[in-house]
Amino acid sequence: MTTPYCIRTATEADITAIKQLADATWEPTYRHILSQEQIAYMFSKIYTEEALLEQMQAGQTFLLLQEQNEPIGFASISEKDAEKQVYKLNKIYLLPSCQGRGLGRVLLNSAEAMALAKGAHIIDLNVNRHNQALIFYQSCGYHVLQEEDIPIGPYYMNDYVLRKELYG
Repeated sequence: MTTPYCIRTATEADITAIKQLADATWEPTYRHILSQEQIAYMFSKIYTEEALLEQMQAGQTFLLLQEQNEPIGFASISEKDAEKQVYKLNKIYLLPSCQGRGLGRVLLNSAEAMALAKGAHIIDLNVNRHNQALIFYQSCGYHVLQEEDIPIGPYYMNDYVLRKELYG
């Protein structure tokens, strides 16, 4: 029996699909947390095709989750601290219509496994302090390491930095 979904490393050819997924997931994810102006500003800095290409070229590895060959989610990781063997989960998004089926956990597990395979012993991520995804991450073994306020143009990301130790 085959699973109806697969996760694979994304390539530059997948940038359009990643951008379309971001278009479909970002506003529903942040509309109760951030102003429409901040959402639009941040999106324009992070999710243009040019910005995604730059992120790939700078070393972010993107994973693409597909169900019946249709992209439904993505994640990205990158090295954060080589000496301490820390990676960062930069992004993880799943179409709202696909949430609640365990696929977010599958995608997160795949991102963690990829970080582990690249030599990570620890993985960090940032989550907005008002994002309900915090509960999801904690249920997956992450703990709050610190609070962080990151300036993005005229706005701030008010985040928790979460951490998880990886075992292989």
